[in-house]
Amino acid sequence: MTIRVLIADDQMMVREGFSVLLNAMPDIEVVGEAVNGREAVRRVRELAPDVVLMDIRMPELNGIEATREIVAADAAAKVLVLTTFDLDEYVYQALRAGASGFLLKDASARQLADGVRVVASGEALLAPSVTKRLITEFSRLAEPVRLAPTAQTAYGELTERETEVLVLIAQGLSNAEIAERLVVAESTIKTHVSRILVKLGLRDRTQAAVFAYEARLVTPG
Repeated sequence: MTIRVLIADDQMMVREGFSVLLNAMPDIEVVGEAVNGREAVRRVRELAPDVVLMDIRMPELNGIEATREIVAADAAAKVLVLTTFDLDEYVYQALRAGASGFLLKDASARQLADGVRVVASGEALLAPSVTKRLITEFSRLAEPVRLAPTAQTAYGELTERETEVLVLIAQGLSNAEIAERLVVAESTIKTHVSRILVKLGLRDRTQAAVFAYEARLVTPG
């Protein structure tokens, strides 16, 4: 299957450069571009891409708000945030808004393509160790979060094993690594992850990791 990508960035050189790199991949197709967040939201509705490469700092509507609107509209597209440096406070805000991961703008062609594939699959965090470091850093700076009643109820529905898996997801482990840690089949972990996402009403593993930090299941550090 071909992964359909929308590139949202106000810099033409970035859009064109990423388009060339991604269109060179046999399994990826750039189906559209957007020059600001408002246009990105509209283009997602029109084109139904699988992945949106979303710059954070854009005119009219920034990438954080655009991500929030895309997620609120229940769009199937996964948002991959673009940033110039990895410890960007706005990236953490974008993850909380519903982004599935982030990618540095100076990523290589292989890193770019692999990032798109990972986010499209929803199977693993994008660059788990780096994403974990970013979430950890800004969880430390964030105000204590009180979970909404619906989130508290959903968390209470998790089994002991599902809670254990959720903590390991937040620590950046892949399905295979979690399976090895818990001495079970990888397919069993995939089932647990699916159930966790459904019970918590989350889109993917990145959102599960953010939830775990904000619920203080995992302490920063």
